[in-house]
Amino acid sequence: ESRAASASNKEINIQWYIPSVTKPSNDTETKVLLLYAYNTNPVKISNTKIFSSMSVFSGHLWIPLARIISLREKLSDLKEQLEILMQDPKSFSTSVPASFLEQSETLKISPSNKPKMSDVKVDLDEKNEEIAKRCLSEVKALLSVVPALSSPLTKIPFGVTLQSITNLEDMFDLANGCIITEGSLFNWIISLLH
Repeated sequence: ESRAASASNKEINIQWYIPSVTKPSNDTETKVLLLYAYNTNPVKISNTKIFSSMSVFSGHLWIPLARIISLREKLSDLKEQLEILMQDPKSFSTSVPASFLEQSETLKISPSNKPKMSDVKVDLDEKNEEIAKRCLSEVKALLSVVPALSSPLTKIPFGVTLQSITNLEDMFDLANGCIITEGSLFNWIISLLH
């Protein structure tokens, strides 16, 4: 039972394994192992010896270390740009109509009904949209089964929020890994791993 697991939502768990840092004699590039497991339906595993599920998947990918480091730096820069954009109230969109916002002085808004700032979709300017497309194209190339056939993205496949970019940055954190729960980012990553 100590090995039992449960997931009440769809989620993907990312872990990294970094093999010995000694360089192979044939001088190939250093690679690290991405280990992933995800479920497409809620799951509860109580007995690992007899568990069988059609909604739990796992796998691994060898990825060049230099590309991961480079991508993480780009994602960190993009996250910083999003934080700057979020300082300007015109740069993010919410589902709250403008007429409602105008009346907000006379209405009490419950804090639990307000979206968290990190979950609010950010409207990217042209420059940051291109940076995001390049970063996400690199993620796509790294996670695709046949990276050579992976074409650059022409549009962003999910709503860009500070949280979604933070999750991607955490995903490529070799020291910690991460868990990403259901949503458009989860769906996109799963589509790449199929």
